[in-house]
Amino acid sequence: MSDDASTPPRRGDESPRTGLVTSSPGRDDLAPFEDETDALLGNDVGDQEEEDGEELFGDRMEDDYRPIPQLDTYDQSVLDDEEQSEIGIEERVEAERLMRKRDREQGVESGQMRRGLLYDESEEDEAEPTAARRRRLAERAAEREYADDEEMIESIENLEDMKGHTVREWVTMAAPRLEIKNRFKQFLKTFCDERGDNVYRTKIKQMCENNKQSLIVDYNTLANEHQVLAYFLPEAPAEMLRIFDEAAKEVVLSMFKNYERIAPDIHVRIAELPLIEDLRSLRQLHLNQLIRTSGVVTCSTGILPQLSMVKYDCVKCRFILGPFFQGQNKELKPGACPQCQSRGPFDINMEETLYQNYQKIKIQESPSKIAAGRLPRSKDIVLLADLVDSCKPGDEIEVTGIYRNNYDGSLNTSHGFPVFATVIEGNYITKQDDKMAVASLTDEDVREIVKLSKDERIGDRIMASVAPSIYGHEDIKRAIALALFGGVPKNPGGKHKLRGDINILLCGDPGTAKSQFLKYLEKTAIRPVFTTGQGASAVGLTAYVQRHPVTKEWTLEAGALVLADRGVCLIDEFDKMNDADRTSIHEAMEQQSISISKAGIVTSLQARCSIIAAANPIGGRYDSSMTFAENVDLTEPILSRFDILCVVRDVVDPVQDEMLARFVVNSHVKHHPTADFEENAEEDHLAVVNQTAVEPIPQDLLKKYIIYAKDKVTPNLLNMDQDKVSKMFAALRRESMITGSIPITVRHIESMIRMAEAHARLHLREYVHEDDVNMAIRVMLESFIDTQKYSVMRNMKKTFAHYLSFKRDNNELLLFVLKQLVRDQISYHKNRYRSEPEIIEILEDDFQDRARQINIHNLAPFYESELFTQNRFTHDKKRKAIVQNL
Repeated sequence: MSDDASTPPRRGDESPRTGLVTSSPGRDDLAPFEDETDALLGNDVGDQEEEDGEELFGDRMEDDYRPIPQLDTYDQSVLDDEEQSEIGIEERVEAERLMRKRDREQGVESGQMRRGLLYDESEEDEAEPTAARRRRLAERAAEREYADDEEMIESIENLEDMKGHTVREWVTMAAPRLEIKNRFKQFLKTFCDERGDNVYRTKIKQMCENNKQSLIVDYNTLANEHQVLAYFLPEAPAEMLRIFDEAAKEVVLSMFKNYERIAPDIHVRIAELPLIEDLRSLRQLHLNQLIRTSGVVTCSTGILPQLSMVKYDCVKCRFILGPFFQGQNKELKPGACPQCQSRGPFDINMEETLYQNYQKIKIQESPSKIAAGRLPRSKDIVLLADLVDSCKPGDEIEVTGIYRNNYDGSLNTSHGFPVFATVIEGNYITKQDDKMAVASLTDEDVREIVKLSKDERIGDRIMASVAPSIYGHEDIKRAIALALFGGVPKNPGGKHKLRGDINILLCGDPGTAKSQFLKYLEKTAIRPVFTTGQGASAVGLTAYVQRHPVTKEWTLEAGALVLADRGVCLIDEFDKMNDADRTSIHEAMEQQSISISKAGIVTSLQARCSIIAAANPIGGRYDSSMTFAENVDLTEPILSRFDILCVVRDVVDPVQDEMLARFVVNSHVKHHPTADFEENAEEDHLAVVNQTAVEPIPQDLLKKYIIYAKDKVTPNLLNMDQDKVSKMFAALRRESMITGSIPITVRHIESMIRMAEAHARLHLREYVHEDDVNMAIRVMLESFIDTQKYSVMRNMKKTFAHYLSFKRDNNELLLFVLKQLVRDQISYHKNRYRSEPEIIEILEDDFQDRARQINIHNLAPFYESELFTQNRFTHDKKRKAIVQNL
């Protein structure tokens, strides 16, 4: 306002103008007079407003009404004085309907309007006059039925603008809380997938059909539809989940009015939270946040009733106090009785108090994810309502929940300063079993696996891919490959359970890569648990009972075998275990369960896992002049529970030792940080164990192949040759009684069946083929013959030569026979001349006689093979001799 303007008129002395009064700039939000006659007659409207309520514009509000000739004029060019033709009500309604339809289509195309408006508004609603529509909304509001229409929902800008408040403060206010609730209800009602199906209405219908009270909501879907809700949820999870639960309950009751009788509360479970935290990475930053973590359940308490809504009785006047809604951190108690003013005592009213289920479990980091030299971290999880009993000790789970802190007086006593214990309040739990692993396979992975299974030499390729950094030991690699795939577990009628897992014992001289095989399996197998004989006790392998510090009741703590359920338990230094500790795993190896009867707890835990153990013989080295039982300090009951026994002998062979040394040196050169792979490719080719031109499978693809085969393929035994298995068992039984090396029991029949099923599963076959039975018999015979004395072994190899030669290359057999002749020649030369020969000559006739014993008559291909020349053999046709330069 300018200083030379005339003084403003007093209240009541109105300007003689009767036209429209224009206000000064910045004050265009003032309401006009309700009636022109009030202004003309001088009625003091301002005084009435001052009497009725509070003046909002200050004492000098009338300054805005003084006449300003410069501003009290209108530009005629912008005024529309033309007369418009009047239209009827029907024409106006039709025009508004067309404009709304146009705005809706443009809004949907640009993504500015909420999804679902197309389905919420009907033609009848659009055709209603504005006044009738507002009256209808007012009636709904009076009945507490808030509509999901545009007029009742604030814009998204208002919800994002928190006006300086924190997220937790903002979502507890009335207006944002109502806005969040309405948006989430709209999301549940209207969200559709790509095919146009209403996702959450279907989920709610399925939930109600099963009488459940948990509604699972995908976080990623919520984030795509409502970014603000997805932003608020991890920051203020307790408040947001409470709002979500209320909204979900209203949606459920709108579909099923009487469902409250079945489930008084509906719980929204948040799935697929994007970020997964490790247990050891949880810090103060995560307090009161929504987190997702994983681990193995080690113990769980019983299901206890927890106070949810409490009412108290005053003992003196019997007045009922309450309700008090109990929190998780501290107990709420009334201060004084409002009727008699006494301060107690108060008793809990048992009839009107509401309870909820409560259970506490402990999860521990998965053994395969712990760095070397670190103790596994553990965390308590609180499960409420219908989440109780959703997992048991030994299960590997992913849990989504709120990371909370609670006061623990014992911690303060021990540390000497205030410390808070932390706990995760569970919201959603999923089990990470084999099905979850199979779900991670893409369609491209499945196509590649099926294509790979059609390779004729897939079995050789998989066995060549097992521990490729270890030289030789084809028998161990074959056994490990069969154990990784495993047989088919059976439980006819739920009464007699037969295991499908294959147990392996590696025994032999030191320095023969036994522990390296176990370390390879720890990285490749599904759910591996690695332990050693010295570092494992009986309860550490099975389970132990301890008193829970909070509930003071006895709880079960899972051991290594329980943690490896549906996986592999690797035990190194098996011979270093005490006999009492070793006896504890008898039941786990055959029945695959662990029975507990301690401190009043009588139960059975699942331990469905393969056990692969490594042991050293008595005295450190294996003596071939003694039987296996004399070499190893293990009892017959535990030996009979191993399906495959692999004896590893460190035999001195100049040619093999040189190839082994070259392989190890090339492996070190190749894996040096500054090495160039292409430069060493040719040397690596020379150090390959078997020159069979078998291309190994990449380790990532091998893992996926094993997961797919174990889940999708279950070979049956309809076409199995039973006579061959029965004859073989009778022959093995007879030989074991004569030699006394290892006991052959009925378990070995089941072992052959398991190995045949594993070999069929390795080829992704739905039935057990004759080749599978022959391979199982060959592996069983090799395992049995290797445990014999050296003198008995030679005779048994001749007796069972027909079975041992199955799927074995003739060149490999001939090389094996030729090496035996070379060893005999070297030992003869040592005994006679007290020195090692430089050149070994084998007569061709002697070699042919040995070859005929294994039904091989044509030796010409062997003389021309790479295997013959690589082992430094040359064939002298003139002298009819085979020469080897040592």
